[in-house]
Amino acid sequence: MSKTRSAESIPREYRYSVELRTLSYFVAVAEELHFGRAATRLHMSQPPLSRAVKQLEAEVGALLFARSPTGVTLTPVGAVLLGEARALLDHADRVRVRVSAAAGVATITVGILGDGGDPGVARLAAAYRRSHPGVDVRIRDTDLTDPTCGLRAGLVDVALTRAPFDETALTVRALRSDPVGVVLRADDPLARRDGLRLAELRDRRWFTFPQGTDPVWQSYWNGGSPREGPVVRAVQECLQAVLWSGTVGLAPLGHDLPAEFTVVPLIDMAPSQVVAVCNAGDTNPLIRSFFETATVAYRH
Repeated sequence: MSKTRSAESIPREYRYSVELRTLSYFVAVAEELHFGRAATRLHMSQPPLSRAVKQLEAEVGALLFARSPTGVTLTPVGAVLLGEARALLDHADRVRVRVSAAAGVATITVGILGDGGDPGVARLAAAYRRSHPGVDVRIRDTDLTDPTCGLRAGLVDVALTRAPFDETALTVRALRSDPVGVVLRADDPLARRDGLRLAELRDRRWFTFPQGTDPVWQSYWNGGSPREGPVVRAVQECLQAVLWSGTVGLAPLGHDLPAEFTVVPLIDMAPSQVVAVCNAGDTNPLIRSFFETATVAYRH
């Protein structure tokens, strides 16, 4: 029989003995809700990832995920650990940035929101490595609740993300515009359409973002109107909401999705812009070079 401890009963020593790398593995699985996808995101094979999570569960003394053939879901203990892990990893990022700055090491931390498989990202990474072979480039993969990818919180130097969002005190450069469609389950009657208008979806449940999310960002991905539906943080949570409850939401066209889903173009939806963002007035030459390299990489 497996152990089923409540979050409150996790021994204190377990909470502080876990390596940051293991916590980052756990967060990836929790956000993807699938070990295979998490392994791909982490650029590692699945067996060591599974072993790391099992070891973490052994240290905590409780199951963090309920496993099934189609993926995983967080247990109540896992949900508590996810919030704590995200906060701890954010703090560790801030520590690394400050220590590197004090040591005079040439580093740049890039926040990325969206599809890491975008060919524009691959071209940008290759070009930036060629231009700055001695620079330590650190990547912070972020969820959907912060379109600035930690820029305002001081967690990153520059962000590769999507607009629109509150641009106060930020410098934003548009790199590419992508048409947007509505994500539907493949067996949804609307999935057979060649195009849809937002008004045709007014009575459907949409996924929404947590309270406190940038209102400009929230409004765009809700089609400009207040919506009701499940609260999500990550792309995989959005897809699971569509799969399990028929929730609808928006996504840029051209991204590969599993066969269970269909994306129907929205006729009256403004395109989604891929943008590079930094704090206004930042004179770091590595950031200026990032902007210029990104402009060229996304031009192809």
